[in-house]
Amino acid sequence: MLPGFSVGTNEAKFRSKAQAFLRQHLDHVAIAKLYRNRPLTAADIAELERTLIESGVGAPEEFGRASEEAQGLGLFVRSLVGLDRGPAKDAMAGFTAGKELSADQLEFIKLVVDRLTAHGVMDPAQLYESPFTDIAHGGRTSSSTQPRWMSW
Repeated sequence: MLPGFSVGTNEAKFRSKAQAFLRQHLDHVAIAKLYRNRPLTAADIAELERTLIESGVGAPEEFGRASEEAQGLGLFVRSLVGLDRGPAKDAMAGFTAGKELSADQLEFIKLVVDRLTAHGVMDPAQLYESPFTDIAHGGRTSSSTQPRWMSW
């Protein structure tokens, strides 16, 4: 390794290059499906993998490592391109259908949609961190150990 350069810098550069390429190619069938929350076929995944490797953005090993860390190539790609706001809102609408929500709960839903729109995926553990816990004055009701948004 060269002095002054770290492994993390190379990974960040790879992710940045991959993100730029993917966002420029949102019209690619597989990328568009991921962005719009549509299922991929095995052929879509194979084509996506071929396209990414042929792009010169990264070596097959880099995509393999990134895919493994993200638990799949589709999740890696989605983490870089985000998720179209419409499908993110649709997913949350199914969850909230028929419920009357408080202002805090509506704000919470908006935060989830914003996170999915920006990052495409979300670790459930993030629901127990800021900014989600900030909505209910520390995220807890006075009589409960659960965050207020969980009392739906």
